[in-house]
Amino acid sequence: MTAMIEVKDVSKAFGGIIANNTISLDVPEGRVTGLIGPNGSGKTTLFKMLTGQETPDKGKVVVGDSVHLGYVDQSRDALNPNNTVWEEISGGAEVIYLDDKEINSRAYCSSFNFKGAAQQAKVGDLSGGQRNRVHLAKVLKKGANVLLLDEPTNDLDTETLAALEDALENYAGCAVIISHDR
Repeated sequence: MTAMIEVKDVSKAFGGIIANNTISLDVPEGRVTGLIGPNGSGKTTLFKMLTGQETPDKGKVVVGDSVHLGYVDQSRDALNPNNTVWEEISGGAEVIYLDDKEINSRAYCSSFNFKGAAQQAKVGDLSGGQRNRVHLAKVLKKGANVLLLDEPTNDLDTETLAALEDALENYAGCAVIISHDR
């Protein structure tokens, strides 16, 4: 199998505190990979190196030429609190394209359990789990073939957690997941 991402002997420290100490990892096509470790062990730092937000002190990170990363971080800072759920997910378009298929944007929002009036709620007024669903919907809409999911199950209700599990089982690309959940 071809590796979509290769991490070779990567180390990263911040002010003398080691976040990552000699990590190596290959992410092959079509695999779901879990990263497990205690809080503060450098899992999120590794994701930041994969996305280019951080650079390793030592070692090498290679992201394949055909890779289109989709990154769902823990903070969900990329969301505009003044937008409605529908505006944030759809960008204001009535029709969106997923895998070259035309889809009604309101139906797409509904598939993330934002139905009817819930699509008009302001993002800034949402709970953590609802914000997580908005962020997931935005990232998945972009057509990434490698998903980086940092604690995607935080604050999710059981219905949305089941939907996420189903989506990952049927996802044709790669997924690398940081989670304390199953």
